[in-house]
Amino acid sequence: MAKPKYGYGWVIKWALAAIILAVGILSKIYEEDIVYAATGLAVVIFSVFRVYPLMKTLKTEVLRTINLIEIIFEFIIGGLMVYVAFSGKSDEGIWAALYGYMLTFFLLARGIIYFVSLYYFDEKSESAKFWMHMFFIGIGPVVLTLTLQGNGTIISTLGWLLLIIAIGGGVYLGFDGYGGYRKYREYSKTLNQPKTKVKNKEVEKDLPKPIEDEVEQPESYIS
Repeated sequence: MAKPKYGYGWVIKWALAAIILAVGILSKIYEEDIVYAATGLAVVIFSVFRVYPLMKTLKTEVLRTINLIEIIFEFIIGGLMVYVAFSGKSDEGIWAALYGYMLTFFLLARGIIYFVSLYYFDEKSESAKFWMHMFFIGIGPVVLTLTLQGNGTIISTLGWLLLIIAIGGGVYLGFDGYGGYRKYREYSKTLNQPKTKVKNKEVEKDLPKPIEDEVEQPESYIS
């Protein structure tokens, strides 16, 4: 049996595409639960996986303390969102309002602490990280405004956003998986083609050339 040249990564990509699309569609059918659960899990994962690398690399004790306090509050917010999603309370009016306030706090706290670290504690950064936190600062008031409108406007808006992101991610993974599957099938085609035997041609060895007889020189006698 031939050793596979191409892997089965396309299967995983297609499975992930199906899951992402399903979550996106369900985010509009079960809007409150899915939005709460997706946001809460994202915040929890973001908080937990930051702790050790962040504490090991920040250069001052003050920065470590500030960021650790932020992470603790973010973890509590994310855990509360997950609890609300899986306890079936996300459709209650009070939790719909609190969701917007919690998300606003998360966005503004992350942006403000980043810029405090940058300008007051001389932390170095890169442009992509800078503009991402500028986005957090800008989108925070938008989330707060949608929250103040009431009637679950913020959750409905994020439900549509999740659907758009899910469709985009699903299409990308689907096409990426299609490219991997196409290469896999081309490789399978080569395996099923009949092999042609190539006859070894005999290589003629060069025979040693005969050594030409030396031309005899007439001897000259001195008398």
